[in-house]
Amino acid sequence: MTSTRHAHETIQQEDVVERLGLDEPSAKEIGSRIAGLRKDKGLSLSELASSAAVSKSYLSTVEKGSGSRPGAAFLHKIAQALGVTLADLVGREIVAEVPSISPALREFALERGLPRGDIEMLAGIAFRGEAPKTKQRWEFIYRAIRSSADMDYEGS
Repeated sequence: MTSTRHAHETIQQEDVVERLGLDEPSAKEIGSRIAGLRKDKGLSLSELASSAAVSKSYLSTVEKGSGSRPGAAFLHKIAQALGVTLADLVGREIVAEVPSISPALREFALERGLPRGDIEMLAGIAFRGEAPKTKQRWEFIYRAIRSSADMDYEGS
């Protein structure tokens, strides 16, 4: 990984942590939440530490809440290893703002009977700052996304 990419990812992690209000929960609350999620997943302390590539002793300290509040990089590793979000670790609910739905997307979605989740996903798409303006372009994008999803399962 290049240092520029690593710096960018670190800034993104810090932005996410800042937006989540990470300064609010105590080390004890975060540790308790991590321990609970770990146990829910059926993982031992050693297994989680290994999977997240963190020190087992530090993870134990964090879970007990006896140290200082863990940093963003540590929380990011733990979240990835547990398959959860940073919001899950710090006990915050993130409510995403649903983008507005253009008339062309609305028409396409109604004709196709798209589920709400698909409509919301499509509404967030913009190429060079602009959303598609025609029903035909929405159809093309939707078909591309649907067909590419199958690629995730090919050869599994």
